[in-house]
Amino acid sequence: MQKKYKIGLIGFSIGGQVFHAPFIVGNPSLELYKVTARKPEQQQILTNKYPSAIAVSTVDEIIDDPLVDIVVVATSNDVHFSLTKRALEAGKHVVVEKPFTNTTAEADELIALAKEKGCVLTVHHNARFHSDFKTVKKVIHSNRLGSVVNYQARYDRFRNFLREGAWREQDLPGSGIHYDLGAHLIDQALQLFGKPDAVFADLRKQREHAKAIDDFEFILSYPTRKISLFGQMLAKESTPRFAIYGLQGSFVKPGVDPQEEKLRNGALPHKIDNWGVEDESTYGRLNVIENRQDVRETIPSEKGTGQDFYRNLVEVLDGDAELLITPQQARDVIRILEAAEQSWTEQRVISLKEQLIAY
Repeated sequence: MQKKYKIGLIGFSIGGQVFHAPFIVGNPSLELYKVTARKPEQQQILTNKYPSAIAVSTVDEIIDDPLVDIVVVATSNDVHFSLTKRALEAGKHVVVEKPFTNTTAEADELIALAKEKGCVLTVHHNARFHSDFKTVKKVIHSNRLGSVVNYQARYDRFRNFLREGAWREQDLPGSGIHYDLGAHLIDQALQLFGKPDAVFADLRKQREHAKAIDDFEFILSYPTRKISLFGQMLAKESTPRFAIYGLQGSFVKPGVDPQEEKLRNGALPHKIDNWGVEDESTYGRLNVIENRQDVRETIPSEKGTGQDFYRNLVEVLDGDAELLITPQQARDVIRILEAAEQSWTEQRVISLKEQLIAY
């Protein structure tokens, strides 16, 4: 009989409820065993949706439980390091929500500790499994664009007010949309193009009374291409998620991956046949030169597959696969974020040579 891994989920706000629990319960090799649910409304959701899971009020009840195989850290960024360290020291495998840590030094310490303890450590960079990114990756790898010289990716939203009590909008280590959304964009760029030579950043607080970064631009420099990554909270008009320009043409992808909206509405991926399928209205547009002719084509989107994250984790624990998202890769995202903050503070380009270890 195949082993069923018991998961202790620390954090049952939006992260735990939306991005982890639905995929955990849909994997037959995983059991949502214990969940920190301190608030009455969280306890009610857990009881209604996952009645077999045990609600606990402290992290000790998860980390110190010998039956827990995997600890999932889906908390605010300020405790990613401390909780992951405690779980690893207890001999648990760990999934930590992105961003991995707040500093490169913390990431390096956790990587060394996981190796010492013989535990699997991975980071939930789930945007790799989004339909839009998978489509962009397929188009680039098809080489129909020729050599890519400019790549633009962005997360633009509109909320012109601050959300009361939101930790991401406080002046805290790891807060701000550059650590939240920018981490996704950096990870995707590294997956597509490997290690950049340098970074230049523009980081701003644009909304009234803003305490954390709510507008960012990162420029990652490569020998033959420029990667521009953007995010803002004051985009009332929709903008393309991706725009890629190559020597043979361009590809522009509007819309957003549909998985998050469905998850926020309470959907369970394993109960939906067409999970991760985008609406045709958000298909990307390819415009290239082929055989000396202009070719315009609508490119159907790939299916989003958020299930692949936990599927890969099970395969790794069973000894059947390698990690798709290594902690070293997630550590390099943090190093670039640190360099971006240094770039804005010092108003200069920051070299990344010999700073990244996974690419």
